[in-house]
Amino acid sequence: MSTEQLLDQAGRRVVDLEIEGMTCASCVGRVERKLGKLDGVEATVNLPLESARVTVPAAITDAEITATVAAAGYKATIRPARDTRAAEPTAPPAGDGVAPGSAAARLRPRLFVAAALTVPVFAISMIPALQFPNWGWVAAALALPVVAWAAWPFHRAAAANARHGASTMDTLVSIGVIAAYAFSVGQLLADPRLTEHPAMEGPGSGSLYFEVASVVTTFLLLGRYLEAGAKRRAGDALRALLSLGAKDATVLRHGREEKVPAGQLLVGDLMVVRPGEKIATDGVVLDGSSAVDASLVTGESVPVEVGPDSQVIGATINTSGRLLVRATRVGSETTLAQMGRLVSAAQTGKAPIARLADRISAVFVPVVLAVAALTFGAWFLAAGPAAGPDGVRAAFTAAVAVLVIACPCALGLATPVGLLTGTGRGAQLGILIKGPQVLEDTRTVDTILLDKTGTVTTGRLAVDGIQGFGAYGEAEVLSLAGAVENASEHPIARAIAASALSAGPRDGGSGSLPAVVDFRSAPGGGVQGTVRGRLVTAGRLGWLEQNGIAPTAGQLEVLDAAERSGATAIWLAVDGKPAGIISLRDTLKPGSAAAISRLRSLGLRPILVTGDNAAVAAQVAAAVGIAPEDVFAGVLPEGKVEAVRKLQSGGATVAMAGDGVNDAAALAQADLGIAMGSGTDVAIEAADLTVMGSDLGQVAQAIELSRRTLATIKTNLFWAFFYNAVGIPVAALGLLNPMIAGAAMAASSVLVVANSLRLRSFGK
Repeated sequence: MSTEQLLDQAGRRVVDLEIEGMTCASCVGRVERKLGKLDGVEATVNLPLESARVTVPAAITDAEITATVAAAGYKATIRPARDTRAAEPTAPPAGDGVAPGSAAARLRPRLFVAAALTVPVFAISMIPALQFPNWGWVAAALALPVVAWAAWPFHRAAAANARHGASTMDTLVSIGVIAAYAFSVGQLLADPRLTEHPAMEGPGSGSLYFEVASVVTTFLLLGRYLEAGAKRRAGDALRALLSLGAKDATVLRHGREEKVPAGQLLVGDLMVVRPGEKIATDGVVLDGSSAVDASLVTGESVPVEVGPDSQVIGATINTSGRLLVRATRVGSETTLAQMGRLVSAAQTGKAPIARLADRISAVFVPVVLAVAALTFGAWFLAAGPAAGPDGVRAAFTAAVAVLVIACPCALGLATPVGLLTGTGRGAQLGILIKGPQVLEDTRTVDTILLDKTGTVTTGRLAVDGIQGFGAYGEAEVLSLAGAVENASEHPIARAIAASALSAGPRDGGSGSLPAVVDFRSAPGGGVQGTVRGRLVTAGRLGWLEQNGIAPTAGQLEVLDAAERSGATAIWLAVDGKPAGIISLRDTLKPGSAAAISRLRSLGLRPILVTGDNAAVAAQVAAAVGIAPEDVFAGVLPEGKVEAVRKLQSGGATVAMAGDGVNDAAALAQADLGIAMGSGTDVAIEAADLTVMGSDLGQVAQAIELSRRTLATIKTNLFWAFFYNAVGIPVAALGLLNPMIAGAAMAASSVLVVANSLRLRSFGK
């Protein structure tokens, strides 16, 4: 799929960019503002992913977009849309964990050179016993490669920004390092005798800052190096997700098996999947039965039993029997590709909580430069002319410390790295967070509306009892009902037809059901058709009444007893007269009760909503621990939307969990829509959160993960703000050595990333 095919509802293109050269939140703000000046363009830039998602009118070309980013001082390239047909597992990085060509690999030689030269510079500058005649010139020579080559990424970025009249954290670092080195060289040139004698006492040698320039550069490079590696680990989950797909597939063509690359599969291809092999793409089982391990995609640990007509997902593993699968989705349309797009879009987005950091970062660097200048001036004036070199030294030290401590690295990383790690971990657990704003929504939700069928229960009905009336026995009632229901796709109809088929050979021992002619059906009502010359009607009581069929009082009592027991009762009438009642039951999902309890512990009020009758709903609610007053029964699809609105009008913040087409409108209406991944595409599209498994416990886990991710982001932002709020005044007061400031600045970025990486252990 090309970028031109990715369109939003207004018909605008959605383009993904890879951006080189960004280092902090100020860079992010500059790129977003530049792109935003283009007419009709909206851009969201992600710092740790070094990417941007840009929505542009059709009239704006890719060249205009990349040129605009270049005008901001950065390099942009159009990222091709992901297609899992070509996805192969990413090769593991080298033994040290650094991938060739990565940011960490590019920084490593500069870091090693800086560290190797900084150690002797620091030693001879700070330890009098190691000093020798004219040691200052040696320190200057050793520090020069550090300041010029090792710190080049900072200088290059600062220069590029300066050409465009802007400043970023690199500006602060570059100015601080160059100022420390240039000031020191100036001192040596002004007084060549400054370090003429070893261990020389007095004000002279204390005016040299070669060790400051070297140590600050080394610490900042170390911070960038560790940060780059940590950011890569934060994105590992998405890379692992996209590399799950099978590389090859065995297809059946012209009666022969042949192996082809998974990327060459077409819709309709017949795939042979043997035990232990991955299913190459989404499809439907035509022949065979097996247990499929879907844990890598859905997060469920228990293999799922599949057979003819079962849907299977690409990248899942066939554990036992041989399967013949017809491909229904390939390439970018597969479930795996959709998961990748959802996770990637969420990581590229921007949470509302990040807006405060963006606003501050936009003006942060210019303010810091002004504070550094004021700090120098204030210290110099306070010392007075009599202070001489000591006054200049104190003023210079404080100003450089302000420049170094103020770098807003941690501020720019606080939100996106937390989001990157949280959504990546969610993908591993089968939880897809559609967008970063969802994190805010999960915090405020206090009520959760649960669709019964397919969410709380399995949604797979089975015949539980048969009651024949008059001359009709159980076997004949089931046979006639199975014949007419076999023409319908409704779950109740499929359950009755399956039960009739499994009851034994029918229609002369052929093993098939009697044929039906003149078939018709009514959604939510029932079916009708002619079987063996008799008009057979099956459905709810209202359907019988619509067709002029009136049950007796005794027959209604049988219906009432069946429904009171929690069963779903279906009438069968033959030639206009009731012939029997078939009772079906929907079984609870194992763990639904525990999931309801878990939702309560999260502060949510669970409410059950279903189209079934009140007796069935009450029985299910009692089994899972939902209060009787929190049950909405007999609700039609449009009624689910009204139920959400009613709760919202009462002041509740509502989450809705469902899996069917009839849940889509309610999922969209709810403050937080949660789709069960075993459901329909339209339900998943309407939802904010998707759990790829069918276990209700994953819904609770999804809310827990979202809240944990939000809490991590808030912790990151607190420490980033706290660090700058405390560090700048301390540096301005002259209480902070520039070397310590550099170490603290680097440590703050690493701390924020390390705190985010704790999310990788969520759910373990």
